[in-house]
Amino acid sequence: MGNQRKIEIMDTTLRDGEQTSGVSFLPSEKLQIAKLLLEELNVDRIEVASAKVSDGEMEGVKKITQWAKEKGLLDRVEVLGFVDTPSSVDWIVEAGGRVMNLLTKGSMNHLVHQLRKTQDQHFEDIHRSVTYARSKGVTVNVYLEDWSNGMRNSMEYTMDLIGMLAKLNVRRVMLPDTLGLLSPKEVSHFIKLITSEFQDTHFDFHAHNDYDLSVSNVLEAIFSGISGIHTTVNGLGERAGNAPLESVIAVIKDFTDFKCNVRENKVFRVSKLVEQFSGQHIPANKPVVGENVFTQTAGIHADGDNKKNLYFNDLMPERFGRQRKYALGKTSGKANILKNLQELGISLEKDDLAKVTQRIIELGDKKERVTTEDLPYIISDVLQHTSIDQHIHIESYNLSHSKGLRPSAQVKLLVYGEAFEESGTGDGQFDAFMKAIKKIYKSLNKELPKLINYQVSIPPGGKTDAFVETIITWEMGRIFKTKGLDSDQTVAALKATEKMLNIMEQLAPSKTTVKTLA
Repeated sequence: MGNQRKIEIMDTTLRDGEQTSGVSFLPSEKLQIAKLLLEELNVDRIEVASAKVSDGEMEGVKKITQWAKEKGLLDRVEVLGFVDTPSSVDWIVEAGGRVMNLLTKGSMNHLVHQLRKTQDQHFEDIHRSVTYARSKGVTVNVYLEDWSNGMRNSMEYTMDLIGMLAKLNVRRVMLPDTLGLLSPKEVSHFIKLITSEFQDTHFDFHAHNDYDLSVSNVLEAIFSGISGIHTTVNGLGERAGNAPLESVIAVIKDFTDFKCNVRENKVFRVSKLVEQFSGQHIPANKPVVGENVFTQTAGIHADGDNKKNLYFNDLMPERFGRQRKYALGKTSGKANILKNLQELGISLEKDDLAKVTQRIIELGDKKERVTTEDLPYIISDVLQHTSIDQHIHIESYNLSHSKGLRPSAQVKLLVYGEAFEESGTGDGQFDAFMKAIKKIYKSLNKELPKLINYQVSIPPGGKTDAFVETIITWEMGRIFKTKGLDSDQTVAALKATEKMLNIMEQLAPSKTTVKTLA
């Protein structure tokens, strides 16, 4: 091998990845993903949240920082902060963090039209933020928001900003292609300019995938002298997403001589868990982690593989903790619950483990087998369910669907212990159920959110007795999702709806009205 310069991987699944439309990780889910990223995958750093977003965000960051401190990993946990001395720094310190990624304006366009400040004013504000953070024991990395447009249209300003940051001796300067607009040629040109002029500064590159060029741009950035790359698991992120972790580590290994600490063989199981927690399903043909990418279907390919592996390439499935499949693939058998959790790289908290175990036992009464593929679905269902206060319960229901007759539903709903019963008819059993619920809520002067998407899936390899996961997307001021898991598709939808009713109740200012989401 040639030059063995190391490329740092900073994964921002829990911050930038959570900006994917409709994605919102629970604090317990954030902790589980953070553990997998740092301990299983061994990424160098993780960005876990934005400062000041919500009380829930504070709770999630505290869970991660408390765990990371116990493990000696706290310096690898980062939080996005703003030029708002002292607010962001104080929030991060209260959350137990020690590293702030300070968001500054990397283009004159953003500086003038968004901040409405001069260059000197912004630089003075940045200096104040960095100085205050250091006084609180917080290490500072700096984002140059809209850096790519800055290099295109206001290069003198952007280079002045980098020069000022280099004199401040911040830990890292991070260069985001915020709108995903750069070509590989531009990435190479701009980063070579910067790394040649500021040779003693550590630079990260943060790619977006709007033109499907994120991985190509990452490769050019590495060849042009960049020291760190930002990724998300499964390419989560705003619009078309960020550079996907799984693809980035593959190209670093196969197309460069540089080192990368990430453990490839842990990628797939982390990818699948993030898929379930996010509700964003991985396309079957997605490189490295897609269901079909290591499946040979054509007979000629299977024949060629038997004759000196004629259809193999360097992307061997075993590298990523996977196996090559033919035709329909394999199914898993019975296994001990703890052993299967360990095989997935999951180390749940004691209480969560007990809840997951109990849920598996309950589901086992309905389904003969519980497979490894089922477990991410079950864990996601349990963590969401236990995070919601249960004030509303579907006490009983009777669903009817007969040929020649409209589907009907009779529903008994407990609202703070008080029973309400209604019936409804609809175009299907779930529609009839919702009609009955709407009657009850109308009598209570309560609003219901609009259902905008209804998605059903089963674990890979599932058969007719497989668990069914129903993910329903609701809209009331903003978009949110609830999940239900059962061996019966309609019952799974009812469970997802019950969660929605309780979430709406938590947001309500009283027991008789429902507040529109902010």
